[in-house]
Parts: sequence; C-alpha cells; structure tokens
Amino acid sequence: MKGGEAERCAETFLLHQRLRLLERNYRCRFGEIDLIMRDGEVLVFVEVRLRTSLVFGGAAASITSLKQAKLLRTAQHYLAGLKAVPPCRFDAVLLSGSNGGKIEWIKNAFDE
Repeated sequence: MKGGEAERCAETFLLHQRLRLLERNYRCRFGEIDLIMRDGEVLVFVEVRLRTSLVFGGAAASITSLKQAKLLRTAQHYLAGLKAVPPCRFDAVLLSGSNGGKIEWIKNAFDE
C-alpha cells in the first residue's frame, strides 16, 4: 500500500464513521493536510500515516513536533479563508501492517 492508497482507505473509514469530506490534500506554502472533514459542527484536520514496520516507532511516532507545527500553520492558512472559524481538532488515522489492514483513529491527536 502506498500513501495515496492509505489516504483513500482512511477517507473511506472516516466516511463510515459519519464524517463528511471537505478537502483532500490541502496544500499551501506551509505544508499539506491529508484530509479536511466535518464531524458534526467540528472541522477536523486529519493526518494519515502508514507504517508497515514498528522499527522506528510506528505511525504515531512519525507525527513529530515539527510535523505538528507544519499542520497547525497549514490549518491556520485554511481557516483564514473561512468567514467564521468553527470548533476544530486534529485527528490522526494510523494504518499499520504490511497491507495497512490495521486502522487506529486518534481523535484530538495533538493540541493546537
């Protein structure tokens, strides 16, 4: 499984959890957010990570403080284009195993 496949898998999983897709691969000069979704009234910025091995700590360990800072700046850029800022959170969808078959959804994976 490659990155694009992992993102589609995570998207499908979240759609089944009743989230609504707003954007895929939102990019700006600060970075990229894999998925931007709505969970009721909450705007959810989703980072998707795929790891086939736990050698370097697995998928969760790959979301470093530097990566979190980039996600935050990118989210702020996205929010600047909205008329009103809704409640927001950062989630992580972690796929692991040789085919990404294990999915873990972490709501509020890190603070703003």
